Amino acid sequence: MLDLTQLNAKDIALALKEAKLTKDEVSSFFKKRIDEFNPSLNSLIEVFKEPDKGEGSSALASLGIAIKDNICIKGRKITCASKILSSHRAVYEATVISKLKQAGLEIAARANMDEFAFGSSTETSCYGPTKNPWDLERVVGGSSGGSAAAVSARLLPFALGSDTGGSIRQPASLCGVVGFKPTYGRVSRYGLIAFGSSLDQIGPITTSFIDCAHLLNIICGHDAKDSTSAKIDTPDFSKSLNCDCSQIKIGLPKEYFAKGLEPEVKTAIEGVKSYFANKKIKFIEISLPHTEYAVATYYIIGSSEASSNLQRFDGIRYGLRSGCSNLEELYTKTRSQGFGPEAKRRIFLGTYSLSSGYYDAYYVQALKVRRLIKEDFDSAFKEVDAILTPTSPSTAFKIGEKTNDPLSMYLSDIYTISVNLAGLPAVSFPCGFSKNNLPIGAQLIGKAFDEETLIKLGSCFEEGSDYHKQIPPLVVNKKNSHE
Repeated sequence: MLDLTQLNAKDIALALKEAKLTKDEVSSFFKKRIDEFNPSLNSLIEVFKEPDKGEGSSALASLGIAIKDNICIKGRKITCASKILSSHRAVYEATVISKLKQAGLEIAARANMDEFAFGSSTETSCYGPTKNPWDLERVVGGSSGGSAAAVSARLLPFALGSDTGGSIRQPASLCGVVGFKPTYGRVSRYGLIAFGSSLDQIGPITTSFIDCAHLLNIICGHDAKDSTSAKIDTPDFSKSLNCDCSQIKIGLPKEYFAKGLEPEVKTAIEGVKSYFANKKIKFIEISLPHTEYAVATYYIIGSSEASSNLQRFDGIRYGLRSGCSNLEELYTKTRSQGFGPEAKRRIFLGTYSLSSGYYDAYYVQALKVRRLIKEDFDSAFKEVDAILTPTSPSTAFKIGEKTNDPLSMYLSDIYTISVNLAGLPAVSFPCGFSKNNLPIGAQLIGKAFDEETLIKLGSCFEEGSDYHKQIPPLVVNKKNSHE
């Protein structure tokens, strides 16, 4: 039988259509890998015995996909990796799930995540942390860490995640896979449990740009159920694969290569630059001067929106309800017992920023700085077509290393959060390994609704590298971290 760890999803689907593989062979292969390696990784929190099957004949039909546990699959549990939703089942279907089924994909599993997507390491999950396939003592990044780990370990061909400040791209970088955050409004958010409503975007995590392009073809498009969904035509992203990139200009923001960047990461990004330069792609140094304010701006706006969105989880309508004698006690007990420490921290930060006397000083000021950050990108894109940066300042750190230092954890997203504040598309792709054999990711940022340029550049890089084909040295450990 063909070695499925060396095939991308599109090739597996093609082999099925050409009868070089049978459906049972493919299913058995991924089931065996899940049974063997998921207990060590804790990346999939529920594998469906009977996958939700779709009917369609897309380029990816008949393949199983993992779904981050904050995207609604009708009739299935959805918990956002939080105790407060431990018994909740989705009563309606997210638009992206409907699109996947219409394209013939199978909804195969729920993937672990940081609680309510609050985190950069997938350590805040009520199911316990997901472990990195490249080193079980290290984090996978977050908050879509379960999705990234599952794809990296080839437990399933691809997955969906959500990205509010880097939650697709950062775990993709730390796990050595492709993670694409589309333009805000390109993919419907209907059925995504909200963290930051002006920041969230669903996107694919794959082993290659080929699969990424085909998955984007399926999930993108206007949706009347989402008021922020853009009324803009969706191109065929697969047509941007393996195109000539010689006329593309790439910007290098000087603020992204300053202190705090690990030398090995910087060297890997220099390798990407050299590769593109050999393809006659021109580089221009640019400045994004308000980058230094991005972390503070993001955590005020994101936490404020989170505080507002999480008010609905009060013990009345959803999930956990603690015993009580009055309404105030119900709210207090349910939320105290149901939310984890990081969720509470975000709620406190957001509620404070929105409170009387501080709203103008914090939230309104953050909105003004957000506009300046967007204008920095607008100015840069008058000169260049895309921007190259690191995805993460470091490779995967040890589990538990930053859990008692929230600020250090928040700085893990320093290169990704500006993209969400500006509503732009961006992708992380594997570009090297550290001396400890840990993946390193590069990030490409594009103009609004210009995902095509990122796919052109990414597939061009993949043509001359094999980083995306590397398989982690998985270790079998039959004990789940949350058992």
